[in-house]
Amino acid sequence: MSGSNYITTPDDVQIFYKDWGPKDAQPIVFHHGWPLSADDWDNQMLFFLGKGFRVIAHDRRGHGRSSQTDTGNEMDTYAADVIALAKALDLKNVVHIGHSTGGGEVAHYAARAEKGRVAKAVLVGAVPPIMVKSDKNPGGLPIEVFDGFRAALAANRAQFFLDVPSGPFYGFNRPGAQVSQGVINNWWRQGMMGGAKAHYDCIKAFSETDFTDDLKALDMPVLILHGEDDQIVPIADSALLSAKLVKNGTLKTYPGLPHGMCTTHADVINADLLAFIQA
Repeated sequence: MSGSNYITTPDDVQIFYKDWGPKDAQPIVFHHGWPLSADDWDNQMLFFLGKGFRVIAHDRRGHGRSSQTDTGNEMDTYAADVIALAKALDLKNVVHIGHSTGGGEVAHYAARAEKGRVAKAVLVGAVPPIMVKSDKNPGGLPIEVFDGFRAALAANRAQFFLDVPSGPFYGFNRPGAQVSQGVINNWWRQGMMGGAKAHYDCIKAFSETDFTDDLKALDMPVLILHGEDDQIVPIADSALLSAKLVKNGTLKTYPGLPHGMCTTHADVINADLLAFIQA
């Protein structure tokens, strides 16, 4: 399984990655959401490749083509895996772009990265600062929501992974939505490639990790993009709070756009990403 498209982590996990474009161009690394894979960034990878960038995306451990791990499915290890990837590919001056859980991974990694590795960070529909409701986070989602995710995944992952993209993820449950069966099928395909145990564990990682200190530690420019009709990661308890915690942040929100707006409205998002990277 090891080879040109895999790195091996210190705990002997195989991490799959794609690395396209000139090796001396500025790298952009894309971090996917739960329970998907690097393939979720196909549109962005092709777009930025066409603009002359080096584009890289990996499958998080337990997801996609990476090892179906039963351990290490939490944010500290996810960030360590990115550290290993950046070291193996000797990535410097990188723009890290993360969607949803991947946005948490970007914040957690960028707060720990070696000097010179990270130039800019982008959080898109991202889970920070913390999703689950608590006394400290009264606007969060109740733990029962995430328990429901776990129960649905354990009971019938294949059906659950059709229900999510068919409904709230892309806003296909909204009146007048332009539903794409291909997009739904592709979400399902990516999800079912991964391991059930890793996906189960990752629900805790994306919902209960507190990224507050990570966000405060970021000193590079940070772009925060969020759909105002995000039904998966509600904007009021995520982007609006994260924007107040980062030192050098820019917040941009999109009326009516869903959680999966990088797919449904790629042209809009890509243009804003490019403007931020080139600024």
